[in-house]
Amino acid sequence: MPAEPLSRPRIVAAAIDLIEREGADAVSMRRIAADLGVGVMSLYNHVPNKSALLDGVAETVLSQIEFSDDPDADWTDRVRMQALAFRQIAHHYPRCTMVVVSRQLQSTAGLLPVERALATLRSAGFGGHEAVRILRVFIAYIVGSLLREVGVTPTFAPVHRPDIAVENVDPLLFPQVSGLAPMLVDCDHESEFEFGLELLIQAIAVQLKR
Repeated sequence: MPAEPLSRPRIVAAAIDLIEREGADAVSMRRIAADLGVGVMSLYNHVPNKSALLDGVAETVLSQIEFSDDPDADWTDRVRMQALAFRQIAHHYPRCTMVVVSRQLQSTAGLLPVERALATLRSAGFGGHEAVRILRVFIAYIVGSLLREVGVTPTFAPVHRPDIAVENVDPLLFPQVSGLAPMLVDCDHESEFEFGLELLIQAIAVQLKR
């Protein structure tokens, strides 16, 4: 079979695969070229530099978000569906999601989720400044939940550890922690995310009424 021609989508796909395997720090033009089995200079015919490559990664990930919210639905339902859609893609590409939130994207793929979220909030009755601040709150919540759920550190390396080492807790010094340790150790990430999301939506609804 002939080798697949080198192209920007193929280069970006290789970068996505590398990031999910080894983290964003592993990405370099030389490493991507080696993974693809091509000369490093050939990459520059399609991607001008590493920064543009990471932009491509972010845009590709965002373009895969499947929005299913109904424009005629209540704004709370639309916000909920948009947040869940972003979480779904973030869960599929946890390390690449850290790249997404670190880039300033100007492409259609990069701006469409932002446009949808802001339009939903504005149609609900929020002013421009409030809509932007609320959007940032949701992004912080989703990314924070992802960090906890997948265990991705700021350097994009995975870690897995329980919240509490039960055997090391002194029940006399920490009676609440000791008593609630089984619940602190156990975590249904999907349920926890939906619980926090509902709290956010309810709080924002109160803000709208004010």
